[in-house]
Amino acid sequence: MRTAMGVWRWRRNPLRRPTDLVEAWVAFGAAMCFLLVAPAVGWAVGARVDGVLQRAATEQRQARHLVPAVVVRPAPEPAGDAPDDPSAQRTAPRRTQIVAAWTGPDGSSHEGTVPAAEEPPHEGDRFRMWTDGRGQAVGQPLDPSAAAFHAGTAGLAAAVGAAALVETVRRMVVRRLMHRRYIRLDRAWAAAWPDWGRAGAGS
Repeated sequence: MRTAMGVWRWRRNPLRRPTDLVEAWVAFGAAMCFLLVAPAVGWAVGARVDGVLQRAATEQRQARHLVPAVVVRPAPEPAGDAPDDPSAQRTAPRRTQIVAAWTGPDGSSHEGTVPAAEEPPHEGDRFRMWTDGRGQAVGQPLDPSAAAFHAGTAGLAAAVGAAALVETVRRMVVRRLMHRRYIRLDRAWAAAWPDWGRAGAGS
């Protein structure tokens, strides 16, 4: 509203310079971009990302299956994998690896190293894990709510980026206008300086 009033104020003001009106209209255009264009860009990007992620989530839910598994034994620690500093292990804990056995959706038997479902794991414990159609261990499918959250974050980032771009352009234009004002002021001062303070020069 203040930007719109500024444009109206400069329309017929006798002190108005051409650059003042240009700057006011640039500010008005930037405000409209903040209110209309940036949200539209954010919505479009968010909708696009949400569509892609929701399709991926649907495909993963259709291709991945929860199957029963049993703990066979703890997995051996890789050689040289222990951190030198004990405090590093406390600040960055990781899930215990176990050797588990499971049967895939196609009836095939498998055994491999997977993260433990519970801490600490015990031999013979039963749990459920995600596999593909051939029984290979895979990660948990993408949750639709998580996909919507990521899409919203992407849309918000796009809107903020668009607004930042508009503000950058506005500042560049205003800086250019200020530069032109200083040039005109220097020229006017240079033209008036020879007669400044002289008797009969009208000063």
